[in-house]
Amino acid sequence: MDLPAPLEPLAARPERAGVYTDFDGTLAPIVDDPSGAHALDGATDTLGALAIRYGRVGVISGRPVRFLLDNIAATGVDLWGEYGLERAVDGEIRAADGAVQWRTVVEDVASRAEQANVAERVERKSLSLTLHWRADPGRADAVRGWAAGEAARSGLEIADARKAVELRPPLRRDKGTALAEAAAGLAAVCFLGDDRGDLAAFDALDRLSIDGLHVVRIGVRSPEMPDELRERADIVVDGPAGALELLRALLP
Repeated sequence: MDLPAPLEPLAARPERAGVYTDFDGTLAPIVDDPSGAHALDGATDTLGALAIRYGRVGVISGRPVRFLLDNIAATGVDLWGEYGLERAVDGEIRAADGAVQWRTVVEDVASRAEQANVAERVERKSLSLTLHWRADPGRADAVRGWAAGEAARSGLEIADARKAVELRPPLRRDKGTALAEAAAGLAAVCFLGDDRGDLAAFDALDRLSIDGLHVVRIGVRSPEMPDELRERADIVVDGPAGALELLRALLP
């Protein structure tokens, strides 16, 4: 792939540029069982090579940081998990301010979800949980209703996910707040994403552009790609393979 024109300013001054990406649906194909997801062959090596050349390179994901550390074993890659609720710093997992105090609440709600057997799968994370219905779409309304009741009871907030809902601490953390922090001091930054949760990162890029940064919004096409993400993207690539090809185009 030739380097798309919107990315030329990043490649021209790589030491002042940032390259950030989602994980699921962007670096890794979507799978029914979240525990079975793996980045495409070559993705980790590509991120590592980018981290040598560019000022900052990272992954901002809904996955826990521990999962990212186990799956993106590349030196110098900035890892943000659970939509910015935690980050890897010098190999140590650090939670956002105020997040740890919600851990027992999250564990309680996860246990209640398992006992209620309302979701097809309960995904326990470090500081949040996800209730899935991908393999059993008939549960969608029941899961949403149960989650709404638990949010009102526990104080957690609901966020839509891909054929799932998430319950998170009410801390106003998302991929956009994480990206804004990650991009501080840069002259240019791009973000690759494929899902509704990535719209917050696009929002952050909009704000950063007002501050004078050169920004590039990259959508990763899939059958579940939201129309809004596609319409707002400066570049659209086909699936994780297309995302990896584009990332490689940023290398000399």
